[in-house]
Amino acid sequence: MVGFVYYQEGCCLVRSKDEEADNDNYEVLFNLEELKLDQPFIDCIRVAPDEKYVAAKIRTEDSEASTCVIIKLSDQPVMEASFPNVSSFEWVKDEEDEDVLFYTFQRNLRCHDVYRATFGDNKRNERFYTEKDPSYFVFLYLTKDSRFLTINIMNKTTSEVWLIDGLSPWDPPVLIQKRIHGVLYYVEHRDDELYILTNVGEPTEFKLMRTAADTPAIMNWDLFFTMKRNTKVIDLDMFKDHCVLFLKHSNLLYVNVIGLADDSVRSLKLPPWACGFIMDTNSDPKNCPFQLCSPIRPPKYYTYKFAEGKLFEETGHEDPITKTSRVLRLEAKSKDGKLVPMTVFHKTDSEDLQKKPLLIHVYGAYGMDLKMNFRPERRVLVDDGWILAYCHVRGGGELGLQWHADGRLTKKLNGLADLEACIKTLHGQGFSQPSLTTLTAFSAGGVLAGALCNCNPELLRAVTLEAPFLDVLNTMMDTTLPLTLEELEEWGNPSSDEKHKNYIKRYCPYQNIKPQHYPSVHITAYENDERVPLKGIVSYTEKLKEAISEHAKDTGEGYQAPNIILDIQPGGNHVIEDSHKKITAQIKFLYEELGLDSTSVFEDLKKYLKF
Repeated sequence: MVGFVYYQEGCCLVRSKDEEADNDNYEVLFNLEELKLDQPFIDCIRVAPDEKYVAAKIRTEDSEASTCVIIKLSDQPVMEASFPNVSSFEWVKDEEDEDVLFYTFQRNLRCHDVYRATFGDNKRNERFYTEKDPSYFVFLYLTKDSRFLTINIMNKTTSEVWLIDGLSPWDPPVLIQKRIHGVLYYVEHRDDELYILTNVGEPTEFKLMRTAADTPAIMNWDLFFTMKRNTKVIDLDMFKDHCVLFLKHSNLLYVNVIGLADDSVRSLKLPPWACGFIMDTNSDPKNCPFQLCSPIRPPKYYTYKFAEGKLFEETGHEDPITKTSRVLRLEAKSKDGKLVPMTVFHKTDSEDLQKKPLLIHVYGAYGMDLKMNFRPERRVLVDDGWILAYCHVRGGGELGLQWHADGRLTKKLNGLADLEACIKTLHGQGFSQPSLTTLTAFSAGGVLAGALCNCNPELLRAVTLEAPFLDVLNTMMDTTLPLTLEELEEWGNPSSDEKHKNYIKRYCPYQNIKPQHYPSVHITAYENDERVPLKGIVSYTEKLKEAISEHAKDTGEGYQAPNIILDIQPGGNHVIEDSHKKITAQIKFLYEELGLDSTSVFEDLKKYLKF
């Protein structure tokens, strides 16, 4: 097979023989402008086994809807077909040597249907699986060796996997294990054995099990490798003779390399500055490449070479941020005694940190880690003297599955207590002070941020929220919304469970607004956001302004009311991470609220952002 590289160049899908994909010697396969979309980009590419076809998922920044185009690769490449609203998709070659595309169809943010299609002279397109339970969603994954296509049916706490045999993809799928409430599992394959990452059994954290591919049911699973407690499994990569686990333990990153021939285990502790992995697609059986990054440091390449048994890092120019900044791993004690990890960044030469501005980050939902990928605006803030603190509270996933369980349903208030403890600990250890402390959150992180503003507003000076979830009670009682049924496992069911309803009332940001002094708040919302409806954000903003007005009347003359800004952006995407307009507006707001000069920070931002 020719080693082509497929990627986007301008507004075109192209391919090149240059693996660096950075020269002008490429072939245009498809012009994205034919789809008549506003600023389209390629979200994902899948190439058919013999490179007769390539499928690309295309969408725009202002919408989550996507279109999958199938390009026939010939002397004159041509678009063979296009499918709207495709989420996940993979190619398999059948026994007739024909390429079969499997894909999931997304409707109202839900993926319940799986299709398979062929092209050319024998066109065929059929739906062969539909998930009946509306609280579950479906996605496809092709095992690393391409032997099996897995149909993964999941909600927030439970999963079920079916196998499509890559050698006979038209046969009915085979069930591995029927869904068991509270049991999650994911599947890889090697040498007629399934490797299953699952939380079944005690402790209820992830462990690696294996079984013969022809006897996949749970009673045949044998324990192969157990994770340490408080360990988050980030990813798993399977090779011919090795299994590589990417882990987070005690808020530090590790790579565990398991030798499948002798069951040996090599655990590699990664550099302490590293906060996140970026996985590389890789078909080289001899090497496992990946990237490490942090919020203030761009990704850096690393490669584990199996033959040498060593990890090699990219050589070349060392980022100056390495010497000019510090990363600290701290802990705060929550009111129930739990130790909550924090990651803190600041300039090495900063003096009197108590007088420096502080930006707190929080999420705490769905078992998801705080995003700690590189963000140029965060780099610029640290360069300008800010302290950044990432609070890994319960409800997130940083310390494994139990960390999530201890912050969902009727334990949501644990996450709020953790956030409060983190901020007080930072202040107590000399990091900033309330008058210089700001908080930022997006999506579900808005629940904890909004709750803190209601119960402890004196800890903060200003808050920025993006597409925030602020009206938990009314949203979860509206089953017509796309994600309500899917998210009952996270927030509870206030419509049918009085205990859940009363508990949500205790922390829901919208429900607990009252006349008092609030920090200033800047909210970015998106007009057609299907995940967090604009209506709830507008209602929250109006109620907050009314409460502030009422408090101002009681306080008398001379009271300086906080600024409440609602910035409604067009489009239907949930979060547009790289929006220059949004980034500029948020930083401008923070600097003005803290009375800081922002001239130099915007000059520095221009170095990173392409205005």
